Amino acid sequence: MLTDAAEPPFRLKFRPLLVTVLLGIAVTIGSSVLALLLFRALHLSPPQKSLLTFLYVQHGLQLLLALLGIAILKRRFAPADYGLHWPRGKRYFLAAILWGLLLATAVNAGSSWLDVALHLKQTSGDVVYTHRNIWGWALCEWVYVGPTEEIPFRALLVTYLATAMPGKLRFGRFTINGAGVVVALLFALAHLQTFWVENPIGALVQQGYAFTLGVLYAYWLEKSRSIIAPILAHNCSDGITTVFWALGIFQH
Repeated sequence: MLTDAAEPPFRLKFRPLLVTVLLGIAVTIGSSVLALLLFRALHLSPPQKSLLTFLYVQHGLQLLLALLGIAILKRRFAPADYGLHWPRGKRYFLAAILWGLLLATAVNAGSSWLDVALHLKQTSGDVVYTHRNIWGWALCEWVYVGPTEEIPFRALLVTYLATAMPGKLRFGRFTINGAGVVVALLFALAHLQTFWVENPIGALVQQGYAFTLGVLYAYWLEKSRSIIAPILAHNCSDGITTVFWALGIFQH
């Protein structure tokens, strides 16, 4: 991994990294806390009994907090293009859709094979698909999850960090803002809960999978100058995984 000679070298800086981490915590954990408080105030069933409803509320609040953060940063601290518009460069729509579907298929198939080979129990965590909730899960994963996760992580965090800590990294013939790679790592760490709901092999695979997708999402954001391609890829990768689990294709 080398820096592009035509671009400034990428160097880690403590203050922008700290601000990025704090922003990520404020948006993700802050939205979870607000959702829990809202559930208690309205006397709704706890998240363990109404996971899908909780995810809709939490992700909606996460999106609102991210948009608020973008508005504040753009006005006062980091004026930049946060990608909340139609692409101004190459669109990458087809690539995003295909990579989202193919990577999700490969990872689910590979994880299932490893589980069988190592005699490990495969699980979908706390998710239980029924005839009553399947359409709610489908809407969540195929439509809702993309904008409610990509705007916080890519539009907000990657754009801020790339502005505050510029510099390129090269992977073969591809170059990407170093900020995109850093946030991809944070994105993977945000999925650490998989270690509590899946077997260790599956959880490790999920970490690598989330990091790889995070890098691709950031690449498409940078090249298209729009959040739309990352949203499409995210929806496709999560959506096809839901289909596999609902149909029991990669379960044993």
